[in-house]
Amino acid sequence: MDFKEIKELMAEFNESPMRELEIETDGFHIHLSKNENTFKPQGVIPQAPQAETPSPSSKVEEASEQEQSASYIKAPMVGSIYLQPAPDKEAYVSVGTKVHKGDVVCIIEAMKMMTEIKSEVDGIITKVLVTNEELVEFDQPLFEVQEG
Repeated sequence: MDFKEIKELMAEFNESPMRELEIETDGFHIHLSKNENTFKPQGVIPQAPQAETPSPSSKVEEASEQEQSASYIKAPMVGSIYLQPAPDKEAYVSVGTKVHKGDVVCIIEAMKMMTEIKSEVDGIITKVLVTNEELVEFDQPLFEVQEG
């Protein structure tokens, strides 16, 4: 199977009611699963408490505003993530980088295949939720993006 066929297979699987799919032919093996995995983002650094404590109602309003305009770039597959194109190159994106729909934000290696992961939204990277060469799970949030 070539990469285009694999992407089509994944898209059809995601739209189907099946929970798992496994294919093995002529030295090629793929296992797709929609089963839920619990995920706790790693690398999130707790922030120091603020000097002023806003009222509870303003905290709720602020949180709901952030939730409405923030979105995540998620891993479309399981594999090792590479945040830069080569060890001696700069990262594709970092906090504060403006991204457009279709911009490459990282690479995921799965079964010796390198797949470019592209942004699906326009916005600014507000958090990098993974570290370079970390193993990521399917649908794991990789980057938080402030849309706009």
